[in-house]
Amino acid sequence: MTTAMVQQQPMQESIALRGNVLPQQTVFLDVIEGGRVEQRLVEQGSFVEQGQPLVQLTNTNLQLDLISREAQVTEQMNFLRNTQMTIETNRLNLQRDVLDIEFRITTLSRNLAQSAPLVKSGVLAQEQLLNLQQELDYQQQRLALTKERQAQEESIRQLQLQQLSESVAMLTKNLEFARQNVQNLLVRAPVSGYLSEFNVETGESRAPGSRLGQIDIPDAYKLVANVDEFYLSRVNLGMQANAQLNQQNVVLNVSRIDSRVVNNQFQLEFTLPTNTSVKRGQSVNLTLLFEATQNPALVLPRGAYLADSAGQYVYVLDSHSAVARKQAVSLGRQSANQIEIVSGLNAGDTVIISGYRDFAQADTIQLQQ
Repeated sequence: MTTAMVQQQPMQESIALRGNVLPQQTVFLDVIEGGRVEQRLVEQGSFVEQGQPLVQLTNTNLQLDLISREAQVTEQMNFLRNTQMTIETNRLNLQRDVLDIEFRITTLSRNLAQSAPLVKSGVLAQEQLLNLQQELDYQQQRLALTKERQAQEESIRQLQLQQLSESVAMLTKNLEFARQNVQNLLVRAPVSGYLSEFNVETGESRAPGSRLGQIDIPDAYKLVANVDEFYLSRVNLGMQANAQLNQQNVVLNVSRIDSRVVNNQFQLEFTLPTNTSVKRGQSVNLTLLFEATQNPALVLPRGAYLADSAGQYVYVLDSHSAVARKQAVSLGRQSANQIEIVSGLNAGDTVIISGYRDFAQADTIQLQQ
């Protein structure tokens, strides 16, 4: 049987936690396009370099889609070339027509100038001069219409070429996307690190978005501990904790609080110093320290009695006889070694702090001398 005396002294409240070592940064490997696992190229736990092939997948639909898109791009590019050739031919024909009309106008203007004196002298008939003038007017009007048509077709030609070029660019982009999807069937390591949770078997089918594994970045770790939701409102970023790492006491600080409560617990994260000699999955004992109280408090050492009595009562020794009496108590803050007595006990009281299982919740216990 173990006893302890209730004392009044300053108290540093704390709670004992059990943390797990996890990588500070993890990169997940998710399948972009689904497929059948053709070959697994590395084993779980291996260190992989960035860009190193990990898994080869096969997907017939993607490969057929790539062939179809390549055929579409080829067909569209051939159509673009034929359209360009037709447009260029029409442009040259119109330019030739303009040259022919301009040459005809030049010839008619010269003939008209030469024929005017001859008509005055009576050598040529007036009718022939009128015919030349009408022909010249016709050719000039024809030249104006041809140039107008040339300008319109040039505008249409530019629009057609732009639309065709945009169509080819879009198809080419889709083709590159399809090629990238096929290339993604060879899953490569996005970063360098240790490959973990790599559960891939040859022959199995993986749906798009399914997770193949993860890569843990080396030399950067964190501690993750679960804490009872009772302390959620009292935990703040930067709070200190003491941990035992490789038989050395290390002071850590709370770096992240995950306030999501799962199974009546939330998570705290502590960033470990760089180059700390730990391994992923390693368990570490740590003590989270709350703000120290300035006013002394009634405290009692922790013991097995807390679990047996659920913190509802204790057995107090009578100073004048070998008798221990059951006394209801109200407990408050606690640390790794002490617990605060809010009511039910006074300073100097001697309390049994060993287990109560053999007492069967008796009101009075007679102790042997």
